[in-house]
Amino acid sequence: MLQSTLKIPGHVAVIMDGNGRWAERRGQPRTVGHLAGARAMRGVVAHCAQRGVQHLTLYAFSCDNWKRPPREVKALLTLFTSHFRSEADELARENIRLSVIGQRHRLPLALRRAITNAESRTAHGNVMHLRIAIDYSSRASIQRAHAAAPPCADADQMTELMTDHMTDHMTGLLPAVDLLVRTGGERRLSDFLLWESAYAELLFLDVLWPDITPAILDTAFADFTQRERRFGALPQRVSA
Repeated sequence: MLQSTLKIPGHVAVIMDGNGRWAERRGQPRTVGHLAGARAMRGVVAHCAQRGVQHLTLYAFSCDNWKRPPREVKALLTLFTSHFRSEADELARENIRLSVIGQRHRLPLALRRAITNAESRTAHGNVMHLRIAIDYSSRASIQRAHAAAPPCADADQMTELMTDHMTDHMTGLLPAVDLLVRTGGERRLSDFLLWESAYAELLFLDVLWPDITPAILDTAFADFTQRERRFGALPQRVSA
């Protein structure tokens, strides 16, 4: 009954926050929280595909995350490598396309190869497009576009330049975000899909990422269903 009443957003973006705190509250190393977060991600991907989400973009590692302790960074990058290797076949069977957005030149060779293989294995997927943001910065993309602009660029030229720079190297321009969710209790975007989220509905959850469940996702979709999206226009019930 719930599924029939939900308005499913076409593009869901998620800032997966709270792995480290989840582990620390249990007296465990932060790396244990990242492992739990990877397990939670599997359930989220499967549920979004089942619900009919067309695009799901997950924030896994920002450019600023390099500032974390080297041991934690190394553990995360190793986890990413293992995850791409282990999940590619399952995603392919479920017809879910995977691509990675963000810079790659700083990533370890093993991770770059795992990404390339996973993208190739899942390229045929047409049920949902899953994007993982790794070494990603939205501001950096905006800055590159601004630097490339001619001195007298007008608004249309700037928009065209932004479109050129804010792209997924596999598929072109990312679609506009409909619903952006952040777990972990924080209330900020942290340099994630700033351009694509210009008119996104924002939802901040206190639940830590490893504790996310399909029921919580359905609550988020129910909240989205109640939103009135006007994109700068007047509500339909208000006359000009």
